[in-house]
Amino acid sequence: MLKMLTLFQGLPGQQPVSRAPDFPRSAQKLPSTSEAESEASMSEASSEDLVPSLEVEMAADRDEEEAGKKKKKSKGLATMFSVFTKGRKKKGQPSLAETEGEPESSPRPPAQLPTVEELKADLERGRLEAAGPLLALELELQEAAAAGLASEEELVRRQSKVEALYALLRDQVLGLLRRPLEAAPERLRQALAVLAEQERQDRAAAAAAGPPGSPGLAATRPRGWLQLWRDGVAQAAAERLSRRPAADAEGRTEAERAFLHMGRTMKEDLEAVVERLKPLSPADFSVVAAYAESYHAEFAAQLAALTQFELCPRDTSMLLLWVQNLYPNDILNSPKLSPELQGVRLGTLLPQTQIRQLEATFLSNEVASIRELTARALELESERWTKDEAPQRLDGRCHSELAIDIIQIISQGQDKAESITLDLGTQIKPLLLEELARFLRSYQRAFDEFLERCRQLRNYRANVIANINNCLPFRMSVEQRWQTPPDLRSSLLRPLNELKSHGFDTLLQNLFGDLKPLFKRFTRTRWAATQQTLEEIVSTVAERMPEFSELQDCFREELLEAVHLHLVKEYVTRLCKRRLVLKTAEQQQQLAGLVQANAQHIQQFCTQSGSRATWLHHALPTLAEIIRLQDPSAIKIEVATYATLYPDFSKGHLSAILAIKGNLSSSDAKSIRSILDINTGAHEPSKALFSLIKVG
Repeated sequence: MLKMLTLFQGLPGQQPVSRAPDFPRSAQKLPSTSEAESEASMSEASSEDLVPSLEVEMAADRDEEEAGKKKKKSKGLATMFSVFTKGRKKKGQPSLAETEGEPESSPRPPAQLPTVEELKADLERGRLEAAGPLLALELELQEAAAAGLASEEELVRRQSKVEALYALLRDQVLGLLRRPLEAAPERLRQALAVLAEQERQDRAAAAAAGPPGSPGLAATRPRGWLQLWRDGVAQAAAERLSRRPAADAEGRTEAERAFLHMGRTMKEDLEAVVERLKPLSPADFSVVAAYAESYHAEFAAQLAALTQFELCPRDTSMLLLWVQNLYPNDILNSPKLSPELQGVRLGTLLPQTQIRQLEATFLSNEVASIRELTARALELESERWTKDEAPQRLDGRCHSELAIDIIQIISQGQDKAESITLDLGTQIKPLLLEELARFLRSYQRAFDEFLERCRQLRNYRANVIANINNCLPFRMSVEQRWQTPPDLRSSLLRPLNELKSHGFDTLLQNLFGDLKPLFKRFTRTRWAATQQTLEEIVSTVAERMPEFSELQDCFREELLEAVHLHLVKEYVTRLCKRRLVLKTAEQQQQLAGLVQANAQHIQQFCTQSGSRATWLHHALPTLAEIIRLQDPSAIKIEVATYATLYPDFSKGHLSAILAIKGNLSSSDAKSIRSILDINTGAHEPSKALFSLIKVG
């Protein structure tokens, strides 16, 4: 007896209450449950030390009554049941256990409580309706103690039996609530009703004035079943989330599989709690919050354990994705759970300091990965050039996948960071653009090396065109997609412009070589035949135009602008050679007419071919006008206007043109040159013309 009593000593006592609660109970025999269900529920019971001894005692009582023997009461538990059965069970009246399986039974009078034997049999069969009579039995015992109707020894014996029955009831109730999704709704409703009533009784006992318990009874309240239920929820969450799924066919890492399992399990379990358990639970249980907090705590514990190890880059990004995005957005803020978790403060899965450390590691890993991937892509592309592999043709244009690959690598790094948080995407953007600039510089160096070493290859020109065409998607991404600031944009475009310029030089090298001897014909003795010479120049250019048809349209236009510039530049160069001196106004007017006609021919041919270099249209006609004019003041006006159009037009160039006018005095020439000393307000030219022309 002392051994069993110690199980309940030290707990707050139960004060008497006026009446038992109204639990659902039928006047007929309580419905039966299967022995298998009872055994399954009882397998987890923590009252194993109490129940077997109770069965022995009740069996001894039955033997004692059937034999009709009157024995002296023992201090052991075997004689305790006589206190509850004496005077309650009429001679010949069957017990609940004896009537099991009978279709009908005689109803018990409403004022009569079941015996301990009957309650034990009901609880062993999982009949939660027995909770009401058990509470009434507890209250009756308290009333007897308060009224002094029983000795202290008798009260202790009776209380030990009540507590043994409560141990059975507790294990039945908590066993059902431990796996609520596996139980029938009505069974859940009964278990929750019992739990709610026990919590009310605990609160009533805590609120009652006076010392805990009743005279002669050990304090047994609060029983704390609600906290036991919450502890069970936490244990169930740990068991559910700690299971490790088997390897799948999608090649996920162990950490990825674990987090996918935890996230899916938590979401599905919480949604099931919202749909099935919440409607059956008292509001003050906060059942959804209890489950959410337990699952959150276990999820956080699993993450904390994972971060104790060195993570590979893939697992680092996966962990951040779950912590910063998938968990708060796809789970907690999912349509079914978000309304239920309002006001439940779960916090983040990891401390902010640890999240920042992981983000720094992620950024470092991504930059290293992108540097490696872009370098490998350039290496493979360079190998194709040196192996003389022909580039692809796409819509009649030479095509390379290099630009697409690099842009995709950079964009994936950006997208990966933004998939975690937008702030992380903002942090990684300048790092990615720095890596892009690094790559473009390496790309330009590799291309220049190819231009220098591989001229003899059969597909040399086709690969040059393909690489020039590569500049278009790079340029579009820099200018439109990534929206870089001007200074950074210029640093990104500079290697592309160099690559394109060097490519143009290579493509035009042979053409310009063929034009050089033709322009040399513009000498002091051959200016009269300039029309024929210019026709040959234009014809030579026209014959080579098909070689550039595989360039993208925008680059073909730029290349034709380079041709246009070359023709104007070489023409001006011949005028500045100081080999022609015309002393009469008539001769000067005749030369001006030839220059004007040649300028019109060059402009018309280049424009029809596709050049958009309108900025070159005034270069030759204005020089022709300077040669034609005789009035120094009028010449000054033309020179001043010309200097605004071409700010790189220097005194040296002007002197070379004025040298053609043999009738111009040195003082007038000096006065005209002084016009260039005046600041015309023109900005530095974006495109060069006269700075490309050397004068002696």
